[in-house]
This record gives sequence, structure tokens and C-alpha cells, in this order.
Amino acid sequence: MGGIFDRDLERNAANHQPLTPLSFLERAACVYPDRPAIIHGAQRIDYGTFYRRTRQLASALSRLGIGKGDTVSVMLSNTPPMLEAHFGVPMTQAVLHSLNTRLDAAVIAFQLDHAETRVAIVDSEFADVFREALKLAAVKPIVIDFVDAEYPADAPYPQGEPLGGMDYGAFVDSGDPEFAWSKADDEWDAITLNYTSGTTGNPKGVVYHHRGAALMGYGNIIASGMGRYPVYLWTLPMFHCNGWCFPWTLALQFGTHICLRWVRARQIYDAIADYGVTHLCGAPIVMSTLINAKETDKRSFPQTVTFNTAAAPPPESILAGMAEAGFAVTHLYGLTETYGPAVVNEWQDEWDALDVSLRTAKKARQGVRYAALEDLAVLDPETLQPVPADGETIGEVMFRGNIVMKGYLKNRAASDQAFAGGWFHSGDLGVMHADGYIQLKDRSKDIIISGGENISSIEVEDALYKFPAVGACAVVARPDDKWGETPLAFVELKPGHAASEAEIIAHCRTLLAKFKCPRNVLFEPIPKTSTGKIQKFELRKRARAL
Repeated sequence: MGGIFDRDLERNAANHQPLTPLSFLERAACVYPDRPAIIHGAQRIDYGTFYRRTRQLASALSRLGIGKGDTVSVMLSNTPPMLEAHFGVPMTQAVLHSLNTRLDAAVIAFQLDHAETRVAIVDSEFADVFREALKLAAVKPIVIDFVDAEYPADAPYPQGEPLGGMDYGAFVDSGDPEFAWSKADDEWDAITLNYTSGTTGNPKGVVYHHRGAALMGYGNIIASGMGRYPVYLWTLPMFHCNGWCFPWTLALQFGTHICLRWVRARQIYDAIADYGVTHLCGAPIVMSTLINAKETDKRSFPQTVTFNTAAAPPPESILAGMAEAGFAVTHLYGLTETYGPAVVNEWQDEWDALDVSLRTAKKARQGVRYAALEDLAVLDPETLQPVPADGETIGEVMFRGNIVMKGYLKNRAASDQAFAGGWFHSGDLGVMHADGYIQLKDRSKDIIISGGENISSIEVEDALYKFPAVGACAVVARPDDKWGETPLAFVELKPGHAASEAEIIAHCRTLLAKFKCPRNVLFEPIPKTSTGKIQKFELRKRARAL
């Protein structure tokens, strides 16, 4: 029987509402309707207009019959429609599925079918590959074309022919700007769908809920030290974990989104100097792009810019170069299943006095849990007991809390495995230090992180085995100063067969997206156990020694 604090104190509409990031934009538009929300080339969109357009998008989607539980897929660059979709799609209680714009047609088709896509919004830059995907897909979604008026005249890639569906601008204009949009019925309702890279076969669909997305908004502000009126430059693809939830985050502090279609040094420096950028996110390659840029591409700026980076820890030379250029680097770590970054290397002031080697060792650690995450641990994967906090005993990094995914779409077995014992099993191996900071040591999944994008070694190996001369192969990550990691292939040729590195790489490019293909191929014996299992740990040693 409950106590006095459980008696006559029920939840009701007055004291309990589902958490959702959609209310962030509503509040920003009410408080600061004239503040700049989005800058895209010559376009300037204030918060009042931003909110109105998201309601129009929601209205237009509703007229197509889109509602709770429906999937709206988008293949968009970092442009205003992508930001509008992050609010407008869930305003109908539908689920936003953001496609990786670097994927090949077969993977796009798989995701469209698996997600049961009903509407697709496609940037004309990606129209050609999407057209091929539609030929392969079983679903036949309504297609809405976005032709960007700000597409650069000197663009390295021409715009493809629109797919022949509706025009995005006209579609949004047809919607009601006073549309009575729907908040989530329950904060556990799905808000977005993001696919993993797929380590064993097809990728898994990671489902986010409104509660987690809202809490990530607050968590990002704390982890990034984001004050009032931030100016955020979109160097991180918004398709990647919903841009680490920053499309929703900025409305909390009435910030300005600076759209950027491609990561180019001159454009980044121009945006930072011209718009007073305060924050940006990206993989280590973005930092390399900035500090290795031609002097003619660089610009000076008075403000210190916070650069949030994930994936491999940045080397000291990169950190020094970034500091000299006016950037303060924050090291983050997370997974698609944790809404992006859920761990932050909280820097201690006294570490600044350490010598270079000790300071680098501190910066290499992934860190401590986000304020929005309830628990982070390094556990023995068999017993689920914490490993000693000695910085040496290896266990599996595990998460628990409200910024862990709902689960994998239509894959109960994978969800149950991931959540075994009441923890999310990351598959990453690490250690716990005495001060409570974790540090990764290896990945139990053979995932290669190149330029911030995940590459499945198994997918690459499958492509290699389709080359007639390949008898055995294995793919591991090779450290790379620019990309963080790149795929390195070890190949044993069949007796009597010959092949060159160039031939094998060219073959892979007929089957895989370019960024997934091996950068190098080594023809040498592959170490195996007595049972024939490839010893990838030995190959990783070779890769590191190259």
C-alpha cells in the first residue's frame, strides 16, 4: 500500500506532459520570432518563419494521410528542409528516417523497404542514386523533390534530374501555417529511425523516442558549454544520429543554424569569420581539413570556437594545431544506439599543467557519462560485474538510461541481445580508470570508422570474395592521419591466379560506396587459428605497424 505521498497525487494533464523536443521550437518562436534561426546562402529564416514552415510541412504531410507510426524518409544535405523535417515530420506523429547520403542504391532500397517508407523527400544532388534505389525497392513512396536554389554554381557534383514527384517548396507552401500539430501521445513514442552500418549482413534500424531526443537537447548544451544565442555551423551530417540531436538542441538557447552542404576549408573559415560561429561538430578529418588548409583559405576570427569531435581521440599535434587556430576541442564518444555522443571527456583544469605526454594520455580517454545518461560502466560481459578501475582490466563498455534507443526495428532478437541484463551492450572494449573515466581499447565489432562514418569489415570482405582471384581475405582498420581510419585489405590469391591492388580496388568500387572500399591491398598469408578462424588481432598489429 502506498504512503501519504502516493495518495490522491495522481498524474494528470496539468502536472505531467510527455517530454518532446518539438516544444523547443514552439517556445523559441514565441519568445524570439525575429531572431535568426537558419542561414543558408542568401536565405535568412527567423524563428517565427521556421516554426510556421514546420507546421506547413506537417499539414501537407497530414493531407497525404501521414500519421502516427508512418515513416517519412529523407535524403537531404545540411539544408533548411532537413531542419524543417526534424520538427515537421514528428509533428504528425510520424517517424523521420534520415538516409546516409553516401550510401549505394542497394542499401538505400533495403532501408526504404525495412522502414516501410510512405513518403520520401530527396535532394536533387542525390536523385540519380535514389532513382536506382527505387527500382530495387518493393515500396513505392510518394517522392518530394528538393531543388536547392542555393546550390553552388561551381559545385563539384552536378544536380541530378528531379525524380518527377512534387516540388518541396510548393508542397510546404500548400500546408496550413496554423496547423494544429500533434505532440507525442507518450514520450516513449518513436521520433526518428537511424540505421547502423550493419556488421553481420543488413544494417539494423535504431529507433529513438521523444524523451531521449528532448534530454539530449539539454545534455548537448551542458557538454558543449553552449550559452545563449549560439551560432552552430553544420559540418556534421544531419543524417548521422540526427546530427547528434543538435537540430533540436539549438532552439533551447535560441541559436542560429549555419547550413553547409559540403565540408570545405574555405567555406568553414568564411562562415566562422562572417557569422561569428561558436560551435561545430565533426570527425577528426574535419579538424585535419581546417589546420591543413591553404593559408589563402584561412580567416582570422576573434572568438574561441568549440569543436566537438568523436571517433578516434585526436593526436596532440592536431589538438595543438586546433588551439593555435582558435578552436577548443571537446572529445565525445557514443553510438547510434545512444543518440550519438553520450560520453564526454570532462577536462580538469589542473590537467593543463601536465607535460605533453600525460596531457595527451588524458585527452585520449573517452571520459564520463553525459548529464542526460543515467549510468556508464565497464563490465565483464559474462557476469555483468564491474571490472577493476585500474586502467588495465578490459571489459565491455555498457550504457543505461534515457538516451539509449528504444530498440532495433522489427528485430526483437537483436534488441534482446543488446539489452541483456538490463544494460545496453556497446560491443566496445575498454578500461575504467581510478577517477571514473573510461577509455576504449578495441572494438569487438569489426567496425572501421573512416571520416566519422562506420564501415563494416564484413561487407567489404563480402565484396572482395566476389573477385574471382581472391581465395581468402580479411579487412581491418588502418590508422590514417586524415580520415582517422581507412579499410586495409589482406588478400590471399587462389593458386594460379593473379591480380593487382588497383584491379581489386576497382572491383570493390563496382559493389560498394567509394568510402567503404579498401585504400590499400596487401597480398600475403593471413594468420589463422587451428580451426581456420582468421586472427584479426594479428592483422591489426600489422596495420598499425605500416
